[in-house]
Amino acid sequence: MNDQPAIWALAAASLAALAVWLGRPLPHPTPSRRRSWLAVTVAIAVLLVASPVGVAPWRVTAPLLIGAVAVVGIASVRAHRRRAAAAAATGAQVQEVCEILGAELAAGLPVETCLREAATAWPPMRRAVGAHAMGSSVPDLLRGLADEPGAGDLRLVAAAWQVAARSGSGLADSLAEVSQTLRAREATRRVVRSELASARSTARLMAFLPVLTLAMGSGVGGNPIAFLLGTPFGLACLALGLLLTVAGLRWIESISAGVEATT
Repeated sequence: MNDQPAIWALAAASLAALAVWLGRPLPHPTPSRRRSWLAVTVAIAVLLVASPVGVAPWRVTAPLLIGAVAVVGIASVRAHRRRAAAAAATGAQVQEVCEILGAELAAGLPVETCLREAATAWPPMRRAVGAHAMGSSVPDLLRGLADEPGAGDLRLVAAAWQVAARSGSGLADSLAEVSQTLRAREATRRVVRSELASARSTARLMAFLPVLTLAMGSGVGGNPIAFLLGTPFGLACLALGLLLTVAGLRWIESISAGVEATT
């Protein structure tokens, strides 16, 4: 059998692996990811050496490589969604922090007590309690906390705090204005998330359709799975299909993240 199609299949699988690797969510692989890729490499090498006599090595390595790439790609998409959900939850907690600070300060409670109450809604605010107790700048600390995903609205709280401290105006009134602004922002974000949910659902449905097509092909007497896993051209089609599916899902998530970041 001509080995040229097999080379094409392995090349397509390698390109898919490279695309997922370059599109990974972290700029550098964590130690656990390094171990995962090392385990995949060792498994491929072992199967290549231990492949039965008379069986072309690409019949073992190519499906394994394509499967590993698919798992890593889908895991990266799911990790992106988990980070987006965590950022949204943090944003809601930050809004609650602002509400608590405004309400407690309006009631005449000390600043340190208000910060402790806010820390019950969002634990990282405990650092602000320590900063206030040591006489450090609370606005600077809040700006540092705002760098966490989903906590960007703390910059408004820090600005209101700093303006109130410099001008001598009421901090409670300033935080009340910030709370109103954050409520309006959150209402807009909920509308945006509901609109983006349909796009994400459509993307997931389109990613699932090839599986349904394979089931329908097997039901009418065909054998598409054997073609995809047992022939070089089938492996090339499988690698390309998985590459486009993962790239499409990542593209949708990137667009959604960009839209949410601007609201």
